[in-house]
Amino acid sequence: MPMNLAHRKLCSSDKWARVTKEQILPFALAGLELGEDVLEIGPGYGANLRVLAERVPRLTAVEIDGPTARLLETRWGGRARVLEADASDLPLPEASFDAVVSFTMLHHVTTRAAQDRVFAEAYRVLRPGGVFAGSDSLSGLGFRLLHLFDTMNVLDLEELPGRLAAAGFAQVRVERHPRGGGLRFRGTKGL
Repeated sequence: MPMNLAHRKLCSSDKWARVTKEQILPFALAGLELGEDVLEIGPGYGANLRVLAERVPRLTAVEIDGPTARLLETRWGGRARVLEADASDLPLPEASFDAVVSFTMLHHVTTRAAQDRVFAEAYRVLRPGGVFAGSDSLSGLGFRLLHLFDTMNVLDLEELPGRLAAAGFAQVRVERHPRGGGLRFRGTKGL
């Protein structure tokens, strides 16, 4: 897991689970219908997964870190299919999901090129008309301190729409959180 100890403790805490349930997911998914089959990329310790598992009929989660994927399988395997895999090279068929989502994970993808491959893979596995949506954090002092000795490759709010469009997405929207600490993104796969 590309996170330092303090970061791992925060992301596995009950406090973080409440923040994701009460703040991050409502902001990221406001007004969206996710459909029947949803893929979450980079669920980490499962704070978002536990909410999504109650919200959607079929959920698949792709986690790159083996021990974390096994932990998710133990906790949520009865409600979600958990795969240990790299989101930039998904072992999933084309056009198999109504929605692909990602929350506060993309800044842990090591390079811009790898992030772009994640976007391309999200597009590939979406059904026509499907949505890619999620959120991520923007840089600030507290955020940078939490990420000491971590992978931290923050998305650029101004460049992200073009990068999502380059992956094939239409109707791209990227918006800053009203309190400024993060962003949400959305794009659809054309019919």
